[in-house]
Amino acid sequence: MLFEQHGDSPASVQHVSRSAQNIRFKIFQKYIKPQSSIVDLGCGLADFLVFLRQQGLTGEYLGCDFVPEFIFNNLTKFKQDMTCDFQKLDLINDEYPKGYDYLVMSGIFNNQLNCNEQFLYQTIEKAFHVANKGVIFNALSSYVEYQDDALFYVDPLQVFSHIKTHISPYVLLKHDYITKENGFPYEFTIVVNKEGELP
Repeated sequence: MLFEQHGDSPASVQHVSRSAQNIRFKIFQKYIKPQSSIVDLGCGLADFLVFLRQQGLTGEYLGCDFVPEFIFNNLTKFKQDMTCDFQKLDLINDEYPKGYDYLVMSGIFNNQLNCNEQFLYQTIEKAFHVANKGVIFNALSSYVEYQDDALFYVDPLQVFSHIKTHISPYVLLKHDYITKENGFPYEFTIVVNKEGELP
């Protein structure tokens, strides 16, 4: 298991570096108000919570993951934070927590499974159903020059169209960012809201 090898580090949750991880978090944060409450599905070691607290987020945070070691580590690490909690959760079989503004997912769709597209769409739909305001997630784009056989790449336009047609008309697709200097935009982020915004 990666956590046994790497401990409390980005490598345990398959992030290449802290800086790349924070770029993804910064994009998520752009669409979240400081007082918002958040469920972090596939929270790993709760690095997103650390980032949000550093950026001034004051709302409640609930981290969910199916790896017990992550949950135990987080409960110990963040025991002084009275506005956060953690729980073990199976994304496929369990109900998602209700009463939170946003459900966010970073990196949980990247690994190859037997039913990747079904898992992606069902997870987004379940999360959107219980969210008060919306859902934010990222995934690996099919618009790349190289694909790793162990990873899942998906057409962002297909995902956008499915969500726009079947889940919510209020969808934002961001596919112009890089995670390192002179890098390539190999992933995308989608924001799915319950209401539209005036400019």
